[in-house]
Amino acid sequence: MRLPAFTYLRPRELGEACAMLAEHGAEAAVVAGGTDLFPKLKRRQVASSVLVGLQGIGELRGIHANGGLSIGAGTRISEVVSHPALGGPYAALARAAAMIASPQIRNAGTVGGNLCLDVRCDYYDRPAGWREALGYCLKAGADVCRLASGGYRCWAISTSDLAPVALALEGTVRLVSAAGERRLPACDLYRNDGTAHLTVAPGEVLAELNVPPADGLRATYLKLRRRGSIDFPLVGVAAAVRLDEGGICTDARIALGAVASMPLRVEAAERLLVGRALDRDAITEAAEAAAAVAKPMNNTDLTPGYRKRMVRVYVARALSELAACGAEG
Repeated sequence: MRLPAFTYLRPRELGEACAMLAEHGAEAAVVAGGTDLFPKLKRRQVASSVLVGLQGIGELRGIHANGGLSIGAGTRISEVVSHPALGGPYAALARAAAMIASPQIRNAGTVGGNLCLDVRCDYYDRPAGWREALGYCLKAGADVCRLASGGYRCWAISTSDLAPVALALEGTVRLVSAAGERRLPACDLYRNDGTAHLTVAPGEVLAELNVPPADGLRATYLKLRRRGSIDFPLVGVAAAVRLDEGGICTDARIALGAVASMPLRVEAAERLLVGRALDRDAITEAAEAAAAVAKPMNNTDLTPGYRKRMVRVYVARALSELAACGAEG
């Protein structure tokens, strides 16, 4: 498969990039590492004829500890893996980053690219000829989802590794366009519909991820995949808790990846933990509640039933890990 012809623009400042996006409108797309966009261009899933490259924009790069944490969207995934500021609860971000793809892709891919990673589906992520022969789907402009033909929405799944952690750490993002900038909670960056899974407006660029001060938070990330590298998650679990001196949970956050078209915050499971010790009963109940809201579909590797069971297993493992950290502390 070959890339289609396109015009490549190389702005040096974020304002210049936003102006280019505004000028070219629907024809334009941003590209940083290109590890997701270029394959989609080859498969003719994206038809952008103008690419606005963000690699030369210095203000989009860097990791800064400022009480909390600020990560530029253009920061390479490999930098997140090894940066000294990502310790303690922020180590969950480093762990998630280390599980993304391969060293080569981590050296090219960016934080913003992974947070905005397009949804995936076995019915959609095929070469153009295959999709034409089968029949196009909702995400490709047809009026039917090939996975759930009676449905009204696309069920392609979110497979970002960083997004569930951003939700569990209650991160916020900064979006910039020619019209100005806005900030919103990371959870509001997503919607549960594969045809339009991001709330990013046309012409907007994700510029930064911000994480608030940890204040005693413990966090972790676990990932189920067929192989120990390369593969996208089949289930991703990010969990974060605060424990008081008596070991009672005062705050809990659990976010799931790869079970919906958006990273899924599981508030029902969180409520079961608050005010209790992280003992076996509390962990089991929370894991059951998380599995109850997970609805994997048959559009990726392994069966939906197995992946749903693994939500229960991986949530329990993540919480048990956090409980053990509390006991050691």
